[in-house]
Amino acid sequence: MPLSIGIVGLPNVGKSTLFNAMTKKGVPSSNYPFCTIDPNVGVVKVPDRRLEKIAAVSKPAKIINATIEFVDIAGLVKGAHAGEGLGNQFLSHIRECDAICEVVREFENKDIIHVHGQVDPESDRETINLELIFADLATVDKRLERVARDAKSGDKEMIRLKEVLERLKPHLEAGRAARELELTDEEKPLIKHLNLLTVKPIIYVLNADEKSGEFQAGDWGGNVIRINAKIEEEITSLPEEEQAEFIKELGLSESGLDKLIRASYELLGLITFFTTGPDETRAWTAKKDSKAPQAAAVIHTDFEKGFVRAEVINWEKFLEAGGEARAKELGLVRIEGRDYIVQDGDICNFLINK
Repeated sequence: MPLSIGIVGLPNVGKSTLFNAMTKKGVPSSNYPFCTIDPNVGVVKVPDRRLEKIAAVSKPAKIINATIEFVDIAGLVKGAHAGEGLGNQFLSHIRECDAICEVVREFENKDIIHVHGQVDPESDRETINLELIFADLATVDKRLERVARDAKSGDKEMIRLKEVLERLKPHLEAGRAARELELTDEEKPLIKHLNLLTVKPIIYVLNADEKSGEFQAGDWGGNVIRINAKIEEEITSLPEEEQAEFIKELGLSESGLDKLIRASYELLGLITFFTTGPDETRAWTAKKDSKAPQAAAVIHTDFEKGFVRAEVINWEKFLEAGGEARAKELGLVRIEGRDYIVQDGDICNFLINK
C-alpha cells in the first residue's frame, strides 16, 4: 500500500483545490491492484528524476513510480467533535493514514467567505488542532473506561496501558497533541492500536496567493510549506511535458506539490530504493534504516522470510557503468546479507529462497 496522507482543514481554505491539483497529478488505480480507491482518495506519483535516468539505461517495458495517497475529508468546523458540520463523520478515514496535512488559509478573497469572517491562520490552526485533540480525547476516555475494569484482574499489560492512558488524558485535556507526550519505546506500542489523530506527524500547508507572505508561522510543531493551490491546479492542468517549463517561468525550482511530497517523505523518515530490468524499472518506498529483508518485504511480504542475499549498487554508479552487466564486470555490484541497511538510491536485486 502507498504512503497515505490525510488532508484536514476548515471549509473554504482551498482543500478541494489542492486535492484536485493532486488528483490531476495522479495515476489510474488499475495500475495498483488490491487497492480500493474511494471517491475522496487520490493516488499520486512520487516525482523522482533518478527513476527516469535509471530507465534510460535499462530500457524497460514500463516505468513505475512510488506512490503517495492523499485522503481528503469534508471541512471541519468548530464543534465538529460534538457533531457540528460533516467533517467529524469522516475522521475515521484519517485514522488509518500515516500523517496529516493540515491546510490553513492565508489568501484573501472577498468572494470566498471565511467560515469565521476573517483570515487568521493562527486561529484556524488552533481550531482544527483542538477538534483533532477532542476526537482523540473521546477515544481515550472510552478505552480508559474499559481498561480500568480489565486492569483490576491483575493483567500486567492492561495495568501498563491504564497508566499510559491516565497520563495521556490530562495531556489532551490541556489542549496538547498526543505526539507531544513523552513516551518510552516500550510505551508507544501500547497506544498504537488506538490510531490517535494527534499522534501522527503533521505538515502544515499555508494556502497563499500572490499577495501573501507576510504571515510567519510560529512554533507549530510540524513542517510548514507555503503553496498557492490555485497555481498548483493550473500547473497540473497542463500536459506533463509543459509543466516543467511553466514552473520555471514562475521562478520556481519545483512545484508546490512536489515539495509537499518530498517533505512528507522526510517527515516520515522514508527512503526510496529501485529495482530495474527489461520488464520494469520501479521505485519502492521503505523506512529509513530498514535492513535488506525488510526492504524486500515491501515488494512482497514473503520475501522477508525467504531472503537469501541482495545484489546492490548505488544508482549513480549504475549510470556510470552503463548498466548491470558492465557494473558487475567492474566489481561495482555488492553482495549484501541480512544485516545490510538499504540506502536511499540503492538499486537492489533480492535473491529469495522460494
